[in-house]
Amino acid sequence: MTDNNELKRAMGLTSTLTTVMGTVIGGGVFFKISTLASATRSPNVLLMVWLLAGFLTITGGLCLAEISTAIPEAGGAVNYIELAYGKLPSFLLGWAQILIYYPANIAALSIVFATQLVSLAAWPVIWIIPLAFLTAGSLTALNLLGARFGSFVQSLTLFLKIIPIAIIIVFGVLNPHAQPLQLWPIQPVQHVSWLTALNGGLLATMFAYDGWISVGNMAGEMKNPRKHLPIAIIGGLGLTTLVYFLINLAFLKALPISHLMNNPTAAADSAMAIFGGFGGRLVTVGILVSVYGAINGYTMTGMRVAYAMGVNRTIPLSKYFRQVTSATQVPWLSGVVQLLIAGVMMLLGNFDKLTDMLVFVMWIFNTMIFGAVFILRRKQPDLKRPYQVKGYPYIPIIAMLGGAFIVVSTLITQFQLATLGIIITLIGVPVFYWQQKHQDQD
Repeated sequence: MTDNNELKRAMGLTSTLTTVMGTVIGGGVFFKISTLASATRSPNVLLMVWLLAGFLTITGGLCLAEISTAIPEAGGAVNYIELAYGKLPSFLLGWAQILIYYPANIAALSIVFATQLVSLAAWPVIWIIPLAFLTAGSLTALNLLGARFGSFVQSLTLFLKIIPIAIIIVFGVLNPHAQPLQLWPIQPVQHVSWLTALNGGLLATMFAYDGWISVGNMAGEMKNPRKHLPIAIIGGLGLTTLVYFLINLAFLKALPISHLMNNPTAAADSAMAIFGGFGGRLVTVGILVSVYGAINGYTMTGMRVAYAMGVNRTIPLSKYFRQVTSATQVPWLSGVVQLLIAGVMMLLGNFDKLTDMLVFVMWIFNTMIFGAVFILRRKQPDLKRPYQVKGYPYIPIIAMLGGAFIVVSTLITQFQLATLGIIITLIGVPVFYWQQKHQDQD
């Protein structure tokens, strides 16, 4: 191990683009159709919500592209928040990411992966937890070999997951026996208001789009972040939106929306309607590959948060967290700690609520990042900005309004969960001041 705090710049445009798409396109592409069908109850509203969520995500991506290319450092959002709002908000973001957000996503997705594998192979359910540990551990080990290995896994799993998705899209959309589908006019069904449809629909779809903002964590290892990062963010999110729209169109053409509502196997049932018995296994394989790639994306990007905070000496034990491996220049302790926390979460369970809670917390910070575009332009007008948000100031305003809607909606509909997320985040306040007092020891 070494105290050298320079990461190796080994990631090109392709690796960055696949990190964006590979992290975002996970299990949500298969699991959220049921939730959305129940929330909207209308095929055309359901499809509109996917496009709306994609648009809001892209507006956020445009904001991220401006800030991340101006500040192309490892750690991503932690650095952006500090520059715009100060050290305490930056620490609280990193605290929430390190302690719960990344480990919770890794734990939840590893359990999903292991559960699907056990189901596909007809193995005993007692194997689920050990397989989940093995899944998360294997990806941490791969990423400790270097960013190039992690990005290779991301590129490979993205390619493999796109194959079953593409097959479902092509055969589902062109299915001669498709269900009749009215795409216009776009309106909710009777007894479902626009507010109800958008509230439930956007909360579900935004979770499916989650993970895109983490690519900023990798900026310190990109060969040309100022040139490649905006292309990867905007291109990756645009393609992801198209994939989500088309595969949901295929699901809706395969089965009536009433059969998709409250149906945990909606995606598999849709595929079976298209292909027969083979379809269910195809979807399961697609889920396995998608989820494995998503775990890798969270593992790769999450490791860089504690490292960045270690370099900035804003986290306890900073001198250890800023160490990187001698051969591959990877932040090893951050990766190991992240895996251990994820392992504990696998044993404790209740991952969905934990992940939902942190998605809420992350969207508070995401909205702050969108607002940072205005703050940094005012505070640092001379800061070199290789990319500037197109449509300024309207695009950042739209992104902020979308983020505010998610935060407020969650507070209204899941008040206890949102409150718990805020409390856990605020526990980091005394930790921050303790670290400030003992910073010289690190």
